[in-house]
Amino acid sequence: MSDFYDFEAVEAKWRNKWADENTHKVVRDESRPKFYLLEMFPYPSGKLHVGHLRNYTIGDALARFKTMNGFNTLHPIGWDAFGLPAENAAINNKSHPHKWTMDNIAEMRRQFKIMGISYDWDREVATCHPGYYKWTQWIFARMFDEGLAYRKKSFVNWCESCHTVLANEQVIDGACWRCDTKVYQQERDGWFLAITRYAERLLDALDELKDGWPERVLVMQKNWIGRSVGAEVDFPVEGGGTIRVFTTRPDTLYGATFICLAPEHPMSLALAKGTELEGEVETFVRETIGEDRIARTAEGAEKKGAFTGRYARNPMNGELVPIWIANFVLIEYGHGAIMSVPAHDQRDFDFAIKYDLLVRIVIRNGDQEDSSQIAAEAMQSAYEGDGAMVNSGPFTGLHNRNEGIEKVIAHLERNKIGEKSVNYRIRDWGISRQRYWGAPIPVVHCAKCGPVRVPDKDLPVILPLDVEFPESGKSPIAELESFINAKCPKCGGPGKRETDTMDTFMCSSWYFARYASPRLDTAMVDKKDADYFLPVDQYVGGIEHAILHLLYARFFTRFLHDIGVVPSPEPFRRLLTQGMVVKDGAKMSKSKGNVVPLDEMAVKYGADATRLFILFAAPPERDLEWNDAGIEGASRFVNRVHRMVTSNIDYMKKGGGAPSGLEGLSKEVADLRRVTHKTIARVSGDFARFQFNTSIAAVMEMVNAMTSFEAKEAQFAPEVFREAVEALITLLSPITPHLSNELWEAMGGKGSMRTKAWPKADADCMKEDEILIIVQVNGKLRGRVTVSPSASKEEIESAAMNDEKVKPHLEGKQVKKVIVAPGKLINFVV
Repeated sequence: MSDFYDFEAVEAKWRNKWADENTHKVVRDESRPKFYLLEMFPYPSGKLHVGHLRNYTIGDALARFKTMNGFNTLHPIGWDAFGLPAENAAINNKSHPHKWTMDNIAEMRRQFKIMGISYDWDREVATCHPGYYKWTQWIFARMFDEGLAYRKKSFVNWCESCHTVLANEQVIDGACWRCDTKVYQQERDGWFLAITRYAERLLDALDELKDGWPERVLVMQKNWIGRSVGAEVDFPVEGGGTIRVFTTRPDTLYGATFICLAPEHPMSLALAKGTELEGEVETFVRETIGEDRIARTAEGAEKKGAFTGRYARNPMNGELVPIWIANFVLIEYGHGAIMSVPAHDQRDFDFAIKYDLLVRIVIRNGDQEDSSQIAAEAMQSAYEGDGAMVNSGPFTGLHNRNEGIEKVIAHLERNKIGEKSVNYRIRDWGISRQRYWGAPIPVVHCAKCGPVRVPDKDLPVILPLDVEFPESGKSPIAELESFINAKCPKCGGPGKRETDTMDTFMCSSWYFARYASPRLDTAMVDKKDADYFLPVDQYVGGIEHAILHLLYARFFTRFLHDIGVVPSPEPFRRLLTQGMVVKDGAKMSKSKGNVVPLDEMAVKYGADATRLFILFAAPPERDLEWNDAGIEGASRFVNRVHRMVTSNIDYMKKGGGAPSGLEGLSKEVADLRRVTHKTIARVSGDFARFQFNTSIAAVMEMVNAMTSFEAKEAQFAPEVFREAVEALITLLSPITPHLSNELWEAMGGKGSMRTKAWPKADADCMKEDEILIIVQVNGKLRGRVTVSPSASKEEIESAAMNDEKVKPHLEGKQVKKVIVAPGKLINFVV
């Protein structure tokens, strides 16, 4: 057999063989343990580059490893195919989003197959297929029935470039997460999902994930959900009405000297109506609502406000406090109204200084006076720490925050002027999108019945493909009569279909469950399939999805579990967030012009060499710096392994069976067997911890030992060498599957490496003839000696004392104590 490695021919051969034999197909088999390995499915944006490949290479190596360890491994792939980028790209290229998406899927599917990713292609899904989004609509319908899906008018994040609404989570630093255009506030009707009803459960369940999810992701979700415990308090408005506020510091109520409303608060304009301040307030509200919410509420941003001319009464001390509208108050937090305590909140302090409002100290920090009032200019900053309550009526003298909060809340509830409350930072999820390329919302609007959801028997509501895109960029179905006009499902009268489509995250929040039964038309997932395959055991994807996708997926899964569709309330047992691929100091991306084309690497170096470099260059959770020298080195290693194995095919056919353990073997042959089994042990442990780089390093060390093996004529040498080669190509199989299968076939091996059992390290084959002992004198390294693994304490002491490097440090000194750590070191205390 030639030692020239024609990787192009070899990889094509095995790629075609796996496709013809459907090697990676998986079926439910309750006699075997399952392992569900999933990478976050890709958006079909065009061609893959090596930056994309890292995620899928990590997942594929794990999937192959688990299969070889006896698991029935589900490893599927699909396409997050709806969304704004497809629509925008299609319009820019004078194409249709459906054609653009399907063409990209075909291209990316080809690339995945070239790279040898072991997907079960029979389970492939695309979220834009009616057979898939039928069940996205079905989930919406279930939420509608449960009151979780509802329609309301609200201020929303509007991206003028994309002509659509964005969820709060999709606004990054005041800009659209897709196009980076500035986002503005706009009031409009839209559909929402009441994720806030699940906030407490989503938060509490994070503790259950701490052994399998990165701490960083758990913290990000915890902060986004943002649980705050405090009190809701009613401030009666002079002249009628009540303003309800939420505060985490009810112990500072006596220091509340003014109230601030969000500009979007329904009372903001009403309070000033008919007063001389009406025009000023209207202008402030209009201008502030048009500003970026993130910027206007950012720390350090200028605090702006407008006085309404009206007052409310502080329910604790009966004082009248002015009602202001402030740019830093968000309608989403609490009730869109806050009590302002400038002495003990820096933001309120800055506002009070600017508008010359009263500052009253009610928490003492030890340096302040006890006067009931203090001029604002006498304070340099707010005191936000703990301390005794002062100037607080009957609560004066309470020693700390916790005691004060507890006593004040009890007072509020006893007098029916407030109550203990829990507030969350997370807001209900706005899912309405004013674009075409998305799953239609299955609702018909009826003048008589209101919004009526489409019956299950009429799902899916098909997104029409025969449409013309207006130059305005607006959705073509917004005025498509053949789509809009429909009968009301309830009364049979004329109705109008909802023309908003769903946020694409609706489709990606449950796709992992569909893989269990991808072709089932009568249910979202078969119960037996769900019970066997779900949940996902190992999920792999980027940290950038920590809040959006991962939080929504957890919400959907809890809801589906509540209604009996899936067996687990959590979707992913373990999560691995891989680092970025970096080139020239920046994340590899088309926009930065620093991508390395995947096809180019596959043609120049081969799929296996590319996979090997990606897994070897850095631990999976860290960023990987791409460099050409690295992949060239990976290519040389692949060729070296091929050359070493193929040049020894005839040699490995010699001899019979080798004895067990190391007995009867020459030193050189025993050393090779020892290296083999130590490498098996090391790689097995590293793979289980996702440490592919150290696994590959161990295999490279093993190859060095094999290529330098010279005792080929010794007894049992051919058998031990063949054992080493078989272990080598098996350990490499999850990383370089084409090479490993080719070499296995060349050795006369039967069947696919995919189903070959992972090797097990034999403890008897790892025993050392000699072990290295570190010698210390008074804790300092003075020498090293080798002894038998079974050497007694006395024998270790004798060898150490007679070592030429140690002797000078013991001569003329009294040994007071000898400390021996078996197998590791000996320390003389002199």
